Amino acid sequence: MSAHTKTRRTKRVSAPKTKTKPKRKPQEKSIHWREVFKEELEKYGEAGLMLRGSRYKAELTQKELAEALDISQNHISEMENGKRSIGKVMALRFAKFFKTDYRKFL
Repeated sequence: MSAHTKTRRTKRVSAPKTKTKPKRKPQEKSIHWREVFKEELEKYGEAGLMLRGSRYKAELTQKELAEALDISQNHISEMENGKRSIGKVMALRFAKFFKTDYRKFL
């Protein structure tokens, strides 16, 4: 047999309500990515940076990407460094490989 114990109800205490909203930090002005990478864009070009960034995101070396697309590693290097244009056909191959829009590489 269990003994029944009487429970005592307590009054809930809530935090005092305030009508003022908490102060927000002033938002910093955002900077466009092209402004941040201005020097790199001048040196390598936008298409080369996109290729390098996509390859880096996929954690691939130039050699691994070249083997996957059946082109030379030297061509990948030249495209990333802005010495060789990518072209529409190659942009389509990169887009299919990285599952993205081909216009990113043009």
